[in-house]
Amino acid sequence: MSPSVFFTFFIFLFFPSFSALEINNFDHAYTNIINMVENIPTPSSTEPRTLNNEVGSSLVPALFVIGDSSVDCGTNNFLGTFARADRLPYGRDFDTHQPTGRFCNGRIPVDYLASFLGLPLVPSYLGQNGSVEDMVHGVNYASAGAGIIFSSGSELGQHISLTQQIQQVSDTTQQFILSMGEDAAASFISRSIFYISVGTNDYIHYYLRNISNVQTLYLPWNFNQFLATTMKQEIKNLYNSNARRVVVMGLAPIGCAPFYLWMYRSRDGHCIDIINDMVLEFNFAMRFMVEELNHELPGADIIFCDVFEASMDIIKNHDYYGFNVTTDACCGLGRYKGFIMCLSPDMACQNAANHIWWDQFHPTDAVNSILAENVWSGLHTPMCYPMSLQDMIA
Repeated sequence: MSPSVFFTFFIFLFFPSFSALEINNFDHAYTNIINMVENIPTPSSTEPRTLNNEVGSSLVPALFVIGDSSVDCGTNNFLGTFARADRLPYGRDFDTHQPTGRFCNGRIPVDYLASFLGLPLVPSYLGQNGSVEDMVHGVNYASAGAGIIFSSGSELGQHISLTQQIQQVSDTTQQFILSMGEDAAASFISRSIFYISVGTNDYIHYYLRNISNVQTLYLPWNFNQFLATTMKQEIKNLYNSNARRVVVMGLAPIGCAPFYLWMYRSRDGHCIDIINDMVLEFNFAMRFMVEELNHELPGADIIFCDVFEASMDIIKNHDYYGFNVTTDACCGLGRYKGFIMCLSPDMACQNAANHIWWDQFHPTDAVNSILAENVWSGLHTPMCYPMSLQDMIA
């Protein structure tokens, strides 16, 4: 589908009250950018298996990643969806300086964590050939648009839901059993790390858009409880596949994302409190759920990492971290660069390193690096409970 058709779809999707004349005026103003985007070739999604720093002996056998666009490394490149990051300027600051499917200018948090663990970059489940050799250091199942609720993000097109990703983990486990034997496979899986980052789309593409009149059926707290209960069962399903070391990521401050600053017409870049309050409740429910699971599941080491807490530390202390642009996205159009998503290299800023936000919803490589360091060791601010990832595997 051409970007011009996608733009019209975007307007109808998020702003159904706009008249045909208003849409036509936006479309006319956007014609030059659309023409540029339509002429951008789709680059190869190949990527190195290691980061620039050398990978030493690994601290764990493998890293398995489950989630949404916060950790998708290329799954959606193989799907029919609008949620794709396979064109520049995505990936421009990655090792290859080419897009890989990551929703970032460079690396995502799990890329940095793989380095800390002494592992190579983890391949997308749909981007490898299915051999055990390809999966022996881990697999990334994450899919942009995925949510805890099966239908979250479905208006964007195809995605691999959380439930489907858990099933893919089970399929991978069966392959390991056939290759290694049951005991060796169980030991391999139990010593590996499972990283889960999902839930944002249940707000962006479900609750905040009031799909199926959900806001009438569920108050925010009840909705959060529903999400936490669903997540709890999915982690139990992972446990039944012998997963024991699990990192559960909370939600970032969605109310500070450029899209919502633009939509709610924020003054002076103030975050949207009503949205962030929902995120705080979600993270509270998830942390309590993780504490319950640690008591209920023998041998389980599950940690909860509060992305909201760590992100707000970055926003509030942006000068210390070297960020001088805290509200505007590096790539986008409109106020706060939050109205139109990142579609063309000409829409991107020159230096993403001094920006907190890369596009409407996703942080820059620089922020991802800080968050990964906090998950690993709490280097800048403690964000994982009851311990850091480094302490978990010690």
